[in-house]
Amino acid sequence: MSGPVCIAIDQGAHATRASAYDARGAVDGAAIVTIATQHNALGHVEHDAEEVVASVVTALAELARIVPAARWAAAGFAVQRSSLAFWDSRDGRPVAPVISWQDRRNAAWLRGLTRKADEVQQLTGLPLSPHYGASKLRWCLDHVPEVRAAAAQGVLRAGPLASYLLHRLLIGRPMLADAANAARTLLWSPYLRDWSDELLALFGVPRAILPKAVGTTWRFGTLAAAGGQVPVGICSGDQSVVPFAAGPLDPRAAYVNLGTGAFVLRPSGSALRAAPLLTSVIRADEQHYDFALEGTVNGAGAALAWLERHQGAAADRMLALLDAAPLTDAEAPFFLNGVAGLGSPFWKPEFESRFVGEGSDLQQCRAVLESVAFLVKANLDEMDRHVAAPGRLVASGGLAGNRLLCRMLAELSQVPVDRYSDGEATSRGLAYLVAGEPADFTTPAMQRFEPEPDQRLLARYLKWLELMRAAAGH
Repeated sequence: MSGPVCIAIDQGAHATRASAYDARGAVDGAAIVTIATQHNALGHVEHDAEEVVASVVTALAELARIVPAARWAAAGFAVQRSSLAFWDSRDGRPVAPVISWQDRRNAAWLRGLTRKADEVQQLTGLPLSPHYGASKLRWCLDHVPEVRAAAAQGVLRAGPLASYLLHRLLIGRPMLADAANAARTLLWSPYLRDWSDELLALFGVPRAILPKAVGTTWRFGTLAAAGGQVPVGICSGDQSVVPFAAGPLDPRAAYVNLGTGAFVLRPSGSALRAAPLLTSVIRADEQHYDFALEGTVNGAGAALAWLERHQGAAADRMLALLDAAPLTDAEAPFFLNGVAGLGSPFWKPEFESRFVGEGSDLQQCRAVLESVAFLVKANLDEMDRHVAAPGRLVASGGLAGNRLLCRMLAELSQVPVDRYSDGEATSRGLAYLVAGEPADFTTPAMQRFEPEPDQRLLARYLKWLELMRAAAGH
């Protein structure tokens, strides 16, 4: 193959993937480099900052052996949201590990701000949560000697992991924070479209250590990699670019990405205040912002991993058995799914996941899968209170490969589910944006699931919802 390509750099919690897409959206080549995640006895979740940088460099070098750097026309980054980095402004040296979005180390301190939760929600469109960056930043300012020393010397810089990667990898060492990642710090306001002085004061964070807040489309700078140079015009969050994997943004669709966690994005036009949902940025330039209501289900693929540990049985094998199973099983137990913390619309970080009722291993697997569909449904119902109901669902991610789950979602939402075949939704969505959203950019093949009339599934959902509300204290 020949001709120019767009480079999509997807930096996630488990790996960095660098992919080359041609002008029509075909993948010319890809390289993936895994990164380690450190967990300690205190529950801290971290990445080595230098390892993350090296994973990008290595992935790009490997990609260049497949697709020469001379063909690289433009590049963009999509990075795990809510993860935080700390570095020395003089040389870019990290002064602390990357604190993962999964890390909740300052939860106890954050509870002291509970009286301010409504105010924070009004300013950010987010709940007061230790998963977001502000409390992690505060913890490091209080407890990490290297961070404290850099702050005392006036050389500390901190911000989203995406900002650190731009600073380390781009010529000129820019200090920029894209809106999609800045919006996950609890320090940036979608209503101001900038860092909030009120929030900075609340968390005790000096504005001087933060990067300049910009859009997701910006002249970020030039990436020097694999012996070549390529302009970077897009930087965003991993979930924020997923809707664009299916092509132009459909304002009447709800986008459901079903991976380790599940994310439900409903384009909202403006930045709404819609607690208990999240307000997310999915695209922004100097003139225009696209916002979405977002629902978060922490226990999707993660819940099936929990089931494997609980049962000792292979979830993949049971999912295969369920793929063509009937839509409902009245004898199956219910699964109260708070794996990795109960997300929206319940927001109970400490929640005991458990079955209600008895069942075989296969029925328990069905119950877990069903709980993912029910949590998505609960978020869709909440979204319907703020925006018009969607005309379709667009499903992506590894777990969307299960036909039973897609059928459940179609029946529960009462709209078609369009499942597309590309398993790398983040990379494809990013590449589409990097390419400038061309009309002839190929979208992956879709398979449509129509609703199947089955009142038993809705009855099970209503019973499950009653059990969840009681268990969550709602």
